[in-house]
Amino acid sequence: MSSILRELLKNRTNPNVARGIYSVCTAHPLAIRAALRQAREDDSPLLLEATSNQVNQFGGYTGMRPKNFRSLVRDLANEEGFPFSRIILGGDHLGPNPWHAKPTAEAMKLAEEMIAEYAAEGFTKLHLDASMACAGDPKALPPEVVAARSARLCAVAETAAPAPEELLYVIGTEVPTPGGATEGIDTLKVTSVEDAEKTYEVHRAVFAAGKLESAWQRVIAMVVQPGVEFNHDAVHNYRHEETAALTAWLHAHSPLVFEAHSSDYQRSEAYRHLVKDGFAILKVGPAVTFAMREAFFALARIEDELGDELVPVAERSRLPRVLEEAMLASPADWQGHYHGSPEEQRLLRTFSYSDRIRYYWTVPDVQRAVEKLLTNLASRAIPETLLSAYLPAQYTAVRDSSLSAAPLELILHASQASLKPYAQACFGQ
Repeated sequence: MSSILRELLKNRTNPNVARGIYSVCTAHPLAIRAALRQAREDDSPLLLEATSNQVNQFGGYTGMRPKNFRSLVRDLANEEGFPFSRIILGGDHLGPNPWHAKPTAEAMKLAEEMIAEYAAEGFTKLHLDASMACAGDPKALPPEVVAARSARLCAVAETAAPAPEELLYVIGTEVPTPGGATEGIDTLKVTSVEDAEKTYEVHRAVFAAGKLESAWQRVIAMVVQPGVEFNHDAVHNYRHEETAALTAWLHAHSPLVFEAHSSDYQRSEAYRHLVKDGFAILKVGPAVTFAMREAFFALARIEDELGDELVPVAERSRLPRVLEEAMLASPADWQGHYHGSPEEQRLLRTFSYSDRIRYYWTVPDVQRAVEKLLTNLASRAIPETLLSAYLPAQYTAVRDSSLSAAPLELILHASQASLKPYAQACFGQ
């Protein structure tokens, strides 16, 4: 599987072939299914990644270990008729981030256990991210410390993988905590060439000192800040003229490419420019589940609009309310991110671009509400006029006979739509 990715990235400057690849970072089955459908439509490979806080040796917030995530993807691929051999599995931000409140030695030991599981289960694209300061560390870690810890993780992965020669690595990070910024993004700065060179050279030297030269040859990408980010209610748009120096630096380090994190919610033309400028791996995560949540809530509004005669109040899913109750009952996954007055926090819990609501879809009460909503609407015809009011893009597709009005198909269509600008930038002609 890793050979697919290496070949694709190696040929990224050839105008007659695919120019890059997008990486879907999600563990939600419906988001994965939407990604599979988009890749099938494009006849393209699919890069799916789990993040260290979603999936780890303790289950993360999804309850899945790497082997469970792999099994989920394989099962969904079989159901969608997509060859599992065309799927590249990756691990994002693999490092001490989930345990950064612990002392360094303990956090790094846990990070090593995690990356060993990823490597052993056939995840072949691994982002080595040891940039997070742990208890007792200075707030900003020196590049040499980050590189040394990343090399430690790499060495563990090389030992744990059944075929280490298949492993591909991504180094560096100039992004906030996974999932988007928590503060203002007005002062966002593009990575300087000097900082990019420092990150690259320090990692190269540390890998060499650790006798990891073979692994270094499989470092395919480096994370830098291209000037893209989003926070709760704003998006920092990409300005490709600001990355000209970085692009020139990258040309001298071919076949290395850049990996752009937090590229969710950019304008369509931004993705084309990003790929052309060397950001050949584009990460997307919250944008997919954000679109999915919008579709679910639109269907919940339709459920209410159908009235007591068709869907009695006692039989309704109350999905938005159930999710709100779940978030209030267990606030740990949003409370440190959403600030302001109670009313401002209420709006953010549902509508923030950072989509912290994605942490709550596995709550049993939420799952039951989802099932009830889908069952209620599957057994009743949804009037086209309500689709027009609440799901206008899907209404158009239904009217064109290119989409079924079944509730699950409507949700998948909306989720897949968030990936189309990425697919066009990477695989379109």
